[in-house]
Amino acid sequence: MSTEMNSIPALKSIPKWYKTILAKEGRAFAGLQNLRSVALDDFNRLGFPHKKLEKWRNTDPKTALSFDYSMATDDLRMPEILNEVFECEVHELDSFIINLYKGRFVYKDNPIYTLENGVIVGSLSAAFEVYPDLVNKHFGKYAITEKNAFQALNTALFLDGLFVYVPKNVAFSKPLQLINAVGTTEDVFVQNRNLIILEPGSELTLIQCDDSYNYKRSLTNSVTEIVLGANASLDHYRLQNINNNSTLISSLAIEQECDSRLSSNSIILNGGLIRNETYTKLNGTGAHADVLGVYLADKNQHIDNQVFIDHAMPNCTSNEQFKGILDDYARAVFNGHILVRKDAQKTEAFQNNANIILTDKAMINSKPFLEIYADDVKCSHGATVGQLDDSALFYIRQRGISEDNARMLLMYAFAAEVTSEIRIDSLRDRIEDMVKKRLRGELSICDQCVLQCSSPEKYNFEIDMSKI
Repeated sequence: MSTEMNSIPALKSIPKWYKTILAKEGRAFAGLQNLRSVALDDFNRLGFPHKKLEKWRNTDPKTALSFDYSMATDDLRMPEILNEVFECEVHELDSFIINLYKGRFVYKDNPIYTLENGVIVGSLSAAFEVYPDLVNKHFGKYAITEKNAFQALNTALFLDGLFVYVPKNVAFSKPLQLINAVGTTEDVFVQNRNLIILEPGSELTLIQCDDSYNYKRSLTNSVTEIVLGANASLDHYRLQNINNNSTLISSLAIEQECDSRLSSNSIILNGGLIRNETYTKLNGTGAHADVLGVYLADKNQHIDNQVFIDHAMPNCTSNEQFKGILDDYARAVFNGHILVRKDAQKTEAFQNNANIILTDKAMINSKPFLEIYADDVKCSHGATVGQLDDSALFYIRQRGISEDNARMLLMYAFAAEVTSEIRIDSLRDRIEDMVKKRLRGELSICDQCVLQCSSPEKYNFEIDMSKI
Protein backbone atom coordinates (compact mmCIF):
# COMPACT_ATOMS: atom_id res chain seq x y z
CA MET A 1 0.00 0.00 0.00
CA SER A 2 1.51 3.24 -1.12
CA THR A 3 -0.79 6.16 -0.40
CA GLU A 4 -0.64 8.51 2.54
CA MET A 5 -3.84 6.97 3.89
CA ASN A 6 -2.16 3.62 4.46
CA SER A 7 0.00 4.95 7.27
CA ILE A 8 -3.03 4.95 9.54
CA PRO A 9 -2.48 2.12 12.10
CA ALA A 10 -6.11 0.96 12.01
CA LEU A 11 -5.73 0.00 8.36
CA LYS A 12 -2.90 -2.48 8.96
CA SER A 13 -5.37 -5.13 10.16
CA ILE A 14 -7.11 -5.44 6.78
CA PRO A 15 -4.96 -8.35 5.48
CA LYS A 16 -5.67 -10.16 8.76
CA TRP A 17 -9.41 -9.64 8.28
CA TYR A 18 -9.12 -11.05 4.78
CA LYS A 19 -7.40 -14.26 5.94
CA THR A 20 -9.93 -14.70 8.74
CA ILE A 21 -12.82 -14.34 6.31
CA LEU A 22 -11.41 -16.91 3.90
CA ALA A 23 -10.82 -19.38 6.71
CA LYS A 24 -14.34 -18.96 8.12
CA GLU A 25 -16.36 -18.50 4.97
CA GLY A 26 -14.48 -20.62 2.43
CA ARG A 27 -17.24 -23.20 1.99
CA ALA A 28 -19.93 -20.55 1.62
CA PHE A 29 -17.99 -18.93 -1.21
CA ALA A 30 -16.67 -21.91 -3.13
CA GLY A 31 -14.99 -20.78 -6.33
CA LEU A 32 -14.74 -17.17 -5.14
CA GLN A 33 -11.24 -17.34 -3.65
CA ASN A 34 -9.55 -16.28 -6.90
CA LEU A 35 -11.88 -13.29 -7.33
CA ARG A 36 -11.26 -12.27 -3.73
CA SER A 37 -7.51 -12.56 -4.21
CA VAL A 38 -7.57 -10.41 -7.35
CA ALA A 39 -9.76 -7.84 -5.60
CA LEU A 40 -7.38 -7.64 -2.65
CA ASP A 41 -4.46 -7.17 -5.03
CA ASP A 42 -6.41 -4.34 -6.68
CA PHE A 43 -7.03 -2.75 -3.30
CA ASN A 44 -3.39 -3.06 -2.26
CA ARG A 45 -2.40 -1.38 -5.53
CA LEU A 46 -4.97 1.41 -5.27
CA GLY A 47 -4.97 2.01 -1.51
CA PHE A 48 -7.73 3.96 0.16
CA PRO A 49 -8.78 7.06 -1.83
CA HIS A 50 -7.51 10.49 -0.85
CA LYS A 51 -7.97 14.11 -1.89
CA LYS A 52 -5.18 14.00 -4.48
CA LEU A 53 -7.42 11.81 -6.65
CA GLU A 54 -9.71 13.79 -8.97
CA LYS A 55 -12.87 11.87 -8.05
CA TRP A 56 -12.16 12.38 -4.33
CA ARG A 57 -10.85 15.93 -4.54
CA ASN A 58 -13.83 17.35 -2.63
CA THR A 59 -14.47 14.43 -0.26
CA ASP A 60 -11.81 13.43 2.24
CA PRO A 61 -12.39 9.99 3.85
CA LYS A 62 -9.30 10.25 6.05
CA THR A 63 -11.12 10.93 9.32
CA ALA A 64 -13.71 8.21 8.73
CA LEU A 65 -10.91 5.70 8.05
CA SER A 66 -8.81 6.62 11.09
CA PHE A 67 -10.86 4.71 13.68
CA ASP A 68 -10.14 1.17 14.83
CA TYR A 69 -13.25 -0.63 13.62
CA SER A 70 -14.19 -4.17 14.51
CA MET A 71 -15.31 -6.53 11.76
CA ALA A 72 -19.00 -7.52 11.68
CA THR A 73 -18.71 -11.31 11.52
CA ASP A 74 -21.80 -12.46 13.44
CA ASP A 75 -23.81 -15.40 12.09
CA LEU A 76 -27.31 -14.10 12.67
CA ARG A 77 -30.21 -16.44 13.32
CA MET A 78 -32.56 -13.78 14.64
CA PRO A 79 -31.45 -13.47 18.31
CA GLU A 80 -34.05 -11.88 20.52
CA ILE A 81 -32.37 -8.50 20.60
CA LEU A 82 -32.92 -8.11 16.86
CA ASN A 83 -36.67 -8.17 17.38
CA GLU A 84 -36.25 -4.70 18.87
CA VAL A 85 -34.23 -3.49 15.86
CA PHE A 86 -36.68 -4.72 13.23
CA GLU A 87 -39.96 -4.21 15.03
CA CYS A 88 -41.07 -1.32 12.86
CA GLU A 89 -41.87 -0.59 9.23
CA VAL A 90 -43.26 2.11 6.96
CA HIS A 91 -46.90 2.43 7.92
CA GLU A 92 -49.43 1.10 5.42
CA LEU A 93 -46.66 -0.15 3.13
CA ASP A 94 -47.39 -3.72 2.11
CA SER A 95 -43.87 -4.95 1.39
CA PHE A 96 -41.76 -8.09 1.48
CA ILE A 97 -39.23 -7.18 4.19
CA ILE A 98 -35.65 -8.45 4.21
CA ASN A 99 -33.41 -7.57 7.16
CA LEU A 100 -29.66 -7.12 7.18
CA TYR A 101 -27.97 -6.45 10.50
CA LYS A 102 -24.42 -5.11 10.17
CA GLY A 103 -24.51 -6.36 6.60
CA ARG A 104 -25.52 -9.94 7.46
CA PHE A 105 -28.78 -11.57 6.36
CA VAL A 106 -31.13 -12.10 9.30
CA TYR A 107 -33.39 -15.13 9.23
CA LYS A 108 -35.44 -17.37 11.51
CA ASP A 109 -35.74 -20.64 9.58
CA ASN A 110 -34.22 -20.51 6.11
CA PRO A 111 -31.52 -18.20 4.74
CA ILE A 112 -33.01 -18.35 1.22
CA TYR A 113 -36.54 -18.70 -0.14
CA THR A 114 -37.87 -19.92 -3.50
CA LEU A 115 -41.40 -18.66 -4.10
CA GLU A 116 -44.08 -20.41 -6.14
CA ASN A 117 -43.52 -18.18 -9.17
CA GLY A 118 -39.81 -19.01 -9.23
CA VAL A 119 -38.60 -15.84 -7.51
CA ILE A 120 -35.57 -16.46 -5.29
CA VAL A 121 -34.92 -14.15 -2.32
CA GLY A 122 -32.43 -14.56 0.47
CA SER A 123 -28.86 -14.51 1.70
CA LEU A 124 -26.16 -13.99 -0.93
CA SER A 125 -23.81 -16.35 0.89
CA ALA A 126 -26.54 -19.04 0.83
CA ALA A 127 -27.15 -18.37 -2.88
CA PHE A 128 -23.48 -19.12 -3.60
CA GLU A 129 -24.07 -22.59 -2.13
CA VAL A 130 -27.55 -23.35 -3.51
CA TYR A 131 -27.43 -21.57 -6.91
CA PRO A 132 -23.71 -21.25 -7.74
CA ASP A 133 -24.14 -21.20 -11.54
CA LEU A 134 -26.79 -18.48 -11.39
CA VAL A 135 -24.78 -16.31 -9.01
CA ASN A 136 -21.40 -16.73 -10.69
CA LYS A 137 -22.88 -15.78 -14.07
CA HIS A 138 -23.34 -12.20 -12.84
CA PHE A 139 -21.39 -11.68 -9.62
CA GLY A 140 -18.48 -9.30 -10.00
CA LYS A 141 -19.30 -8.51 -13.63
CA TYR A 142 -20.61 -4.96 -13.10
CA ALA A 143 -18.82 -3.62 -10.00
CA ILE A 144 -15.27 -3.23 -11.31
CA THR A 145 -12.44 -3.58 -8.81
CA GLU A 146 -9.54 -2.43 -11.01
CA LYS A 147 -10.26 1.28 -10.56
CA ASN A 148 -12.41 1.50 -7.42
CA ALA A 149 -10.74 0.82 -4.09
CA PHE A 150 -13.93 0.51 -2.04
CA GLN A 151 -15.50 -1.89 -4.53
CA ALA A 152 -12.28 -3.91 -4.50
CA LEU A 153 -12.29 -4.00 -0.71
CA ASN A 154 -15.93 -5.06 -0.66
CA THR A 155 -15.29 -7.90 -3.11
CA ALA A 156 -12.38 -9.09 -0.98
CA LEU A 157 -14.06 -8.82 2.42
CA PHE A 158 -17.85 -9.02 2.14
CA LEU A 159 -19.59 -11.67 4.21
CA ASP A 160 -23.20 -11.52 3.11
CA GLY A 161 -26.00 -9.45 1.65
CA LEU A 162 -29.18 -9.80 -0.38
CA PHE A 163 -29.71 -12.03 -3.42
CA VAL A 164 -32.80 -11.61 -5.62
CA TYR A 165 -33.65 -13.49 -8.80
CA VAL A 166 -36.84 -12.69 -10.74
CA PRO A 167 -37.56 -15.15 -13.60
CA LYS A 168 -38.57 -14.23 -17.12
CA ASN A 169 -41.90 -12.35 -17.46
CA VAL A 170 -42.55 -12.49 -13.69
CA ALA A 171 -43.56 -9.42 -11.68
CA PHE A 172 -42.66 -9.45 -7.99
CA SER A 173 -46.06 -9.15 -6.31
CA LYS A 174 -45.16 -6.42 -3.80
CA PRO A 175 -42.29 -4.02 -3.08
CA LEU A 176 -39.18 -5.70 -1.70
CA GLN A 177 -37.89 -3.68 1.25
CA LEU A 178 -34.25 -4.23 2.23
CA ILE A 179 -33.43 -2.81 5.68
CA ASN A 180 -29.73 -2.65 6.56
CA ALA A 181 -29.56 -1.59 10.21
CA VAL A 182 -26.30 -0.79 11.99
CA GLY A 183 -25.95 -0.35 15.73
CA THR A 184 -23.56 -2.02 18.16
CA THR A 185 -21.71 -1.36 21.40
CA GLU A 186 -18.49 -0.83 19.43
CA ASP A 187 -17.33 0.91 16.27
CA VAL A 188 -18.00 -1.46 13.40
CA PHE A 189 -16.85 -1.90 9.80
CA VAL A 190 -19.72 -3.30 7.68
CA GLN A 191 -19.27 -4.85 4.23
CA ASN A 192 -22.46 -6.01 2.55
CA ARG A 193 -22.90 -7.11 -1.05
CA ASN A 194 -26.19 -7.37 -2.96
CA LEU A 195 -26.94 -9.03 -6.30
CA ILE A 196 -30.26 -8.41 -8.09
CA ILE A 197 -31.03 -10.32 -11.31
CA LEU A 198 -34.09 -9.46 -13.41
CA GLU A 199 -34.64 -11.77 -16.35
CA PRO A 200 -36.24 -10.43 -19.59
CA GLY A 201 -39.74 -9.03 -19.08
CA SER A 202 -39.60 -9.17 -15.28
CA GLU A 203 -40.56 -6.40 -12.84
CA LEU A 204 -39.39 -5.45 -9.34
CA THR A 205 -39.80 -2.57 -6.90
CA LEU A 206 -36.85 -2.39 -4.49
CA ILE A 207 -36.69 -0.14 -1.43
CA GLN A 208 -33.13 -0.09 -0.08
CA CYS A 209 -32.91 1.42 3.43
CA ASP A 210 -29.76 2.22 5.39
CA ASP A 211 -30.48 3.05 9.04
CA SER A 212 -28.69 3.26 12.37
CA TYR A 213 -30.51 2.85 15.67
CA ASN A 214 -27.93 4.28 18.07
CA TYR A 215 -25.14 6.86 17.97
CA LYS A 216 -22.12 4.52 17.77
CA ARG A 217 -19.63 5.04 14.97
CA SER A 218 -19.76 2.84 11.88
CA LEU A 219 -18.26 2.60 8.40
CA THR A 220 -20.49 0.82 5.89
CA ASN A 221 -19.13 -0.12 2.48
CA SER A 222 -22.08 -1.40 0.45
CA VAL A 223 -22.02 -2.64 -3.15
CA THR A 224 -25.14 -3.57 -5.14
CA GLU A 225 -24.96 -5.15 -8.60
CA ILE A 226 -28.13 -5.16 -10.71
CA VAL A 227 -28.75 -6.63 -14.16
CA LEU A 228 -31.92 -5.78 -16.09
CA GLY A 229 -32.74 -8.16 -18.93
CA ALA A 230 -34.55 -7.10 -22.09
CA ASN A 231 -37.86 -5.34 -21.31
CA ALA A 232 -37.26 -5.71 -17.57
CA SER A 233 -38.35 -2.91 -15.23
CA LEU A 234 -36.88 -1.83 -11.88
CA ASP A 235 -38.35 0.85 -9.60
CA HIS A 236 -35.56 1.49 -7.08
CA TYR A 237 -35.47 3.67 -3.98
CA ARG A 238 -32.36 4.31 -1.90
CA LEU A 239 -33.27 5.79 1.51
CA GLN A 240 -30.39 6.87 3.73
CA ASN A 241 -30.79 7.99 7.34
CA ILE A 242 -27.75 7.30 9.50
CA ASN A 243 -26.35 9.07 12.54
CA ASN A 244 -23.81 11.86 12.29
CA ASN A 245 -21.01 9.64 13.62
CA SER A 246 -21.31 7.20 10.75
CA THR A 247 -19.99 6.91 7.20
CA LEU A 248 -21.77 5.21 4.31
CA ILE A 249 -20.11 4.40 1.00
CA SER A 250 -22.84 3.03 -1.28
CA SER A 251 -22.04 1.79 -4.79
CA LEU A 252 -24.73 0.86 -7.30
CA ALA A 253 -23.64 -0.85 -10.55
CA ILE A 254 -26.40 -1.52 -13.11
CA GLU A 255 -26.38 -3.24 -16.50
CA GLN A 256 -29.40 -2.56 -18.75
CA GLU A 257 -30.33 -4.62 -21.81
CA CYS A 258 -32.61 -3.55 -24.68
CA ASP A 259 -35.88 -1.77 -23.80
CA SER A 260 -35.26 -2.13 -20.06
CA ARG A 261 -36.55 0.56 -17.71
CA LEU A 262 -34.79 1.88 -14.63
CA SER A 263 -36.08 4.44 -12.15
CA SER A 264 -33.66 5.05 -9.26
CA ASN A 265 -34.48 7.66 -6.62
CA SER A 266 -32.06 8.46 -3.75
CA ILE A 267 -33.45 10.23 -0.68
CA ILE A 268 -30.63 11.35 1.63
CA LEU A 269 -31.85 12.81 4.90
CA ASN A 270 -29.06 12.39 7.41
CA GLY A 271 -25.51 11.13 7.88
CA GLY A 272 -22.02 12.25 8.86
CA LEU A 273 -20.42 11.28 5.54
CA ILE A 274 -22.43 9.71 2.73
CA ARG A 275 -21.03 8.98 -0.72
CA ASN A 276 -23.27 7.42 -3.35
CA GLU A 277 -21.75 6.10 -6.55
CA THR A 278 -24.23 5.14 -9.27
CA TYR A 279 -23.09 3.53 -12.51
CA THR A 280 -25.60 2.43 -15.13
CA LYS A 281 -24.72 1.12 -18.56
CA LEU A 282 -27.42 1.33 -21.24
CA ASN A 283 -26.20 -1.73 -23.11
CA GLY A 284 -29.23 -2.44 -25.31
CA THR A 285 -31.19 -0.31 -27.78
CA GLY A 286 -34.27 1.40 -26.38
CA ALA A 287 -33.13 1.26 -22.75
CA HIS A 288 -34.14 4.13 -20.44
CA ALA A 289 -32.81 5.33 -17.07
CA ASP A 290 -34.20 7.89 -14.63
CA VAL A 291 -31.60 8.64 -11.95
CA LEU A 292 -32.94 11.07 -9.36
CA GLY A 293 -31.92 12.29 -5.93
CA VAL A 294 -32.58 14.79 -3.17
CA TYR A 295 -30.22 15.52 -0.29
CA LEU A 296 -30.76 17.63 2.85
CA ALA A 297 -27.72 18.42 4.96
CA ASP A 298 -26.92 20.64 7.94
CA LYS A 299 -24.36 20.97 10.73
CA ASN A 300 -21.08 19.46 9.45
CA GLN A 301 -22.63 16.75 7.31
CA HIS A 302 -21.05 15.82 3.98
CA ILE A 303 -23.04 14.34 1.07
CA ASP A 304 -21.35 13.22 -2.15
CA ASN A 305 -23.23 11.94 -5.22
CA GLN A 306 -21.26 10.47 -8.12
CA VAL A 307 -23.34 9.44 -11.16
CA PHE A 308 -22.02 7.86 -14.36
CA ILE A 309 -24.47 6.99 -17.15
CA ASP A 310 -22.92 5.09 -20.06
CA HIS A 311 -24.88 5.28 -23.33
CA ALA A 312 -23.31 2.33 -25.12
CA MET A 313 -26.06 1.60 -27.65
CA PRO A 314 -28.28 3.72 -29.96
CA ASN A 315 -31.82 4.94 -29.27
CA CYS A 316 -31.42 5.07 -25.49
CA THR A 317 -32.61 7.83 -23.15
CA SER A 318 -31.69 9.01 -19.68
CA ASN A 319 -32.84 11.70 -17.28
CA GLU A 320 -30.75 12.78 -14.31
CA GLN A 321 -32.07 15.21 -11.69
CA PHE A 322 -30.48 15.92 -8.28
CA LYS A 323 -31.56 18.65 -5.84
CA GLY A 324 -29.96 19.66 -2.56
CA ILE A 325 -30.61 21.97 0.40
CA LEU A 326 -27.60 22.83 2.57
CA ASP A 327 -27.61 24.59 5.94
CA ASP A 328 -25.01 25.52 8.59
CA TYR A 329 -21.53 24.20 7.62
CA ALA A 330 -22.77 21.34 5.45
CA ARG A 331 -20.88 20.26 2.34
CA ALA A 332 -22.18 18.54 -0.77
CA VAL A 333 -20.58 17.21 -3.94
CA PHE A 334 -22.26 16.34 -7.21
CA ASN A 335 -20.33 14.82 -10.08
CA GLY A 336 -22.54 13.77 -12.97
CA HIS A 337 -20.89 12.17 -16.01
CA ILE A 338 -22.80 11.14 -19.13
CA LEU A 339 -20.84 9.19 -21.75
CA VAL A 340 -22.29 8.82 -25.26
CA ARG A 341 -20.25 6.31 -27.24
CA LYS A 342 -19.53 6.60 -30.96
CA ASP A 343 -22.22 4.16 -32.08
CA ALA A 344 -24.87 5.42 -29.63
CA GLN A 345 -26.75 7.52 -32.18
CA LYS A 346 -30.23 8.92 -31.42
CA THR A 347 -29.29 9.26 -27.75
CA GLU A 348 -31.31 11.62 -25.57
CA ALA A 349 -29.66 12.45 -22.24
CA PHE A 350 -30.51 15.24 -19.82
CA GLN A 351 -28.78 16.15 -16.58
CA ASN A 352 -29.42 18.82 -13.96
CA ASN A 353 -28.21 19.63 -10.45
CA ALA A 354 -29.93 22.41 -8.46
CA ASN A 355 -29.00 23.57 -4.95
CA ILE A 356 -30.21 25.97 -2.30
CA ILE A 357 -27.57 27.29 0.10
CA LEU A 358 -29.04 28.69 3.35
CA THR A 359 -25.84 30.07 4.92
CA ASP A 360 -22.59 31.58 3.67
CA LYS A 361 -20.70 28.71 5.35
CA ALA A 362 -22.39 25.87 3.45
CA MET A 363 -20.80 24.76 0.18
CA ILE A 364 -21.61 22.71 -2.92
CA ASN A 365 -19.12 21.49 -5.52
CA SER A 366 -21.13 20.65 -8.64
CA LYS A 367 -19.66 19.25 -11.84
CA PRO A 368 -22.10 18.08 -14.51
CA PHE A 369 -20.21 16.69 -17.48
CA LEU A 370 -21.06 15.42 -20.98
CA GLU A 371 -18.66 13.26 -23.00
CA ILE A 372 -20.13 12.77 -26.48
CA TYR A 373 -18.66 10.87 -29.42
CA ALA A 374 -21.85 10.45 -31.50
CA ASP A 375 -23.18 13.23 -33.75
CA ASP A 376 -26.95 12.57 -33.78
CA VAL A 377 -27.90 13.19 -30.15
CA LYS A 378 -29.97 15.45 -27.90
CA CYS A 379 -28.06 16.14 -24.69
CA SER A 380 -28.00 18.91 -22.12
CA HIS A 381 -26.64 19.53 -18.65
CA GLY A 382 -26.74 22.28 -16.07
CA ALA A 383 -26.12 23.23 -12.47
CA THR A 384 -27.52 26.03 -10.31
CA VAL A 385 -26.63 27.23 -6.83
CA GLY A 386 -28.70 29.92 -5.16
CA GLN A 387 -30.72 31.06 -2.19
CA LEU A 388 -34.44 31.16 -1.55
CA ASP A 389 -36.42 33.35 -3.94
CA ASP A 390 -37.12 36.65 -2.15
CA SER A 391 -40.16 37.45 -4.29
CA ALA A 392 -41.74 34.06 -3.61
CA LEU A 393 -40.94 34.46 0.08
CA PHE A 394 -42.57 37.91 0.06
CA TYR A 395 -45.68 36.50 -1.69
CA ILE A 396 -46.16 33.82 0.96
CA ARG A 397 -45.53 36.26 3.84
CA GLN A 398 -48.28 38.52 2.48
CA ARG A 399 -50.77 35.73 3.16
CA GLY A 400 -50.14 35.76 6.89
CA ILE A 401 -47.56 32.96 7.00
CA SER A 402 -44.61 33.42 9.33
CA GLU A 403 -41.14 33.79 7.85
CA ASP A 404 -39.95 30.42 9.20
CA ASN A 405 -42.97 28.60 7.75
CA ALA A 406 -42.66 30.47 4.47
CA ARG A 407 -39.02 29.43 4.13
CA MET A 408 -39.90 25.85 4.96
CA LEU A 409 -42.69 25.81 2.36
CA LEU A 410 -40.34 27.04 -0.35
CA MET A 411 -37.73 24.44 0.53
CA TYR A 412 -40.32 21.70 0.60
CA ALA A 413 -41.64 22.73 -2.83
CA PHE A 414 -38.06 22.68 -4.13
CA ALA A 415 -37.45 19.11 -2.89
CA ALA A 416 -40.91 17.90 -3.94
CA GLU A 417 -39.90 17.81 -7.59
CA VAL A 418 -37.90 14.69 -6.73
CA THR A 419 -39.99 13.17 -3.91
CA SER A 420 -43.16 13.45 -5.99
CA GLU A 421 -41.64 10.88 -8.36
CA ILE A 422 -41.98 8.17 -5.68
CA ARG A 423 -44.62 5.87 -7.15
CA ILE A 424 -45.66 4.10 -3.93
CA ASP A 425 -48.29 6.28 -2.26
CA SER A 426 -47.63 5.23 1.35
CA LEU A 427 -43.87 5.57 0.94
CA ARG A 428 -44.19 8.95 -0.77
CA ASP A 429 -46.42 10.24 2.05
CA ARG A 430 -43.96 9.04 4.69
CA ILE A 431 -40.91 10.49 2.93
CA GLU A 432 -42.62 13.83 2.32
CA ASP A 433 -43.54 14.02 6.00
CA MET A 434 -39.95 13.24 6.95
CA VAL A 435 -38.71 15.96 4.58
CA LYS A 436 -41.00 18.50 6.29
CA LYS A 437 -39.69 17.50 9.71
CA ARG A 438 -36.11 17.49 8.46
CA LEU A 439 -36.48 21.02 7.12
CA ARG A 440 -37.85 22.12 10.48
CA GLY A 441 -34.83 20.59 12.20
CA GLU A 442 -37.10 18.35 14.28
CA LEU A 443 -35.76 14.89 13.41
CA SER A 444 -34.25 12.81 16.17
CA ILE A 445 -32.34 9.60 15.38
CA CYS A 446 -35.57 7.65 15.78
CA ASP A 447 -37.71 10.11 13.83
CA GLN A 448 -35.31 10.10 10.90
CA CYS A 449 -35.66 6.31 10.52
CA VAL A 450 -37.97 5.30 7.69
CA LEU A 451 -39.09 2.30 9.72
CA GLN A 452 -41.06 4.11 12.43
CA CYS A 453 -42.31 2.02 15.33
CA SER A 454 -45.32 4.20 16.08
CA SER A 455 -47.57 6.39 13.99
CA PRO A 456 -45.60 9.53 13.16
CA GLU A 457 -46.93 13.00 13.80
CA LYS A 458 -48.14 14.50 10.53
CA TYR A 459 -47.42 17.98 9.28
CA ASN A 460 -50.37 18.99 7.18
CA PHE A 461 -50.37 22.15 5.13
CA GLU A 462 -51.68 23.08 1.73
CA ILE A 463 -49.26 24.22 -0.95
CA ASP A 464 -50.34 25.86 -4.17
CA MET A 465 -47.29 24.98 -6.30
CA SER A 466 -48.31 27.46 -9.00
CA LYS A 467 -47.80 30.30 -6.54
CA ILE A 468 -44.29 29.25 -5.48
